[in-house]
Amino acid sequence: MLCIASCGPWTGDHHWGSTAIEKASGESVKLDCHFSLAPLDSGPLDIEWSLLVSDQQKEIILYSGDRAYEDYLPSMKGRVHFNSADPKNGDASINLTGLKSSDTGTYQCKVKKAPGIANRKMQLTVMVRPSKPQCYVEGQSEEGKDVVLKCRSAEGTNPVKYTWEKTTDNQLLPASAVLDLMGTMNVKNASASASGTYRCTAKNRVGTEECILTLRVMPPSNKAGIIAGAVIGVLLALILIAIILFCCCRARNKKKYEKETSYEIREDVPPPKSRVSTARSFTSVGSQRSSLGSMSPSNLHEYALKPQYDKIPSDEYERPPSHAPLPPPGKMAGPNLSRMGAIPVMIPAQNRDGSIV
Repeated sequence: MLCIASCGPWTGDHHWGSTAIEKASGESVKLDCHFSLAPLDSGPLDIEWSLLVSDQQKEIILYSGDRAYEDYLPSMKGRVHFNSADPKNGDASINLTGLKSSDTGTYQCKVKKAPGIANRKMQLTVMVRPSKPQCYVEGQSEEGKDVVLKCRSAEGTNPVKYTWEKTTDNQLLPASAVLDLMGTMNVKNASASASGTYRCTAKNRVGTEECILTLRVMPPSNKAGIIAGAVIGVLLALILIAIILFCCCRARNKKKYEKETSYEIREDVPPPKSRVSTARSFTSVGSQRSSLGSMSPSNLHEYALKPQYDKIPSDEYERPPSHAPLPPPGKMAGPNLSRMGAIPVMIPAQNRDGSIV
């Protein structure tokens, strides 16, 4: 009868008891399967390895007709090989490299050589070692408040155990520290003595990783002062913005006014009257003489008192000096009249009743 050595107790249906194996991801494992033949076992030798997952059997490697057939399962291609170059000598063990979590399952080794047949099952669990955990502080680290320290690994097969320890000062955790299984440490009513360096360790059955965290518990912040400072800062900023806007508007208005003024049409100052020529002056004087000659004494008196605004002095005639005294009204001397161009006229004498003498 065919026998598989180191199989544990023999069962009535020629199935040997199973064993459990735990390995870490990335490692290699050897699945043992040694057999011995009975004298009556004279048929061809067949060795078959399969993976049983969710009641499904998937062949992963086969030996038949003195030849090995590998790469049956795509997910294990290039990672599974017979341990012996000639399995028919009694060593049907296989080596599985680069283990993955998907390799977890029940493996079966079946050896057939007619009329004998035997098989062996073994449970392989591929565990993922914890990844390097991330350590951080959640919330504000102030005195009098609860400080929460977190430690978490992104990968790792459960159960993963987390532990905290202080590596500075007296290396003792704060008396008010509370730890849970998920890697959280809550320091109640934290004080300055809780400051220091802490180490968190993540561990499962196949590996260990750790991280370091430095905690600084600060004095309570002056929130009132911070708020007042923020308000003052906002007010100053608003005032500065208002000043800038005022200056910009003023400069814009000034520029607009200067632009409008530059295009304004201005009225020219009238030019001074030109001086009358000498010929015109003589003509005017002559006309004045003729007019004076026809004036009566009463008209002559009014003419002497009337301001001469329409006369423009020429180069040959000069105005009388401003300090020269004017003759009394109604009595103008002959030389003065002659100087003004008047012609003497003889006026008949009249008596009181108006008769000519």
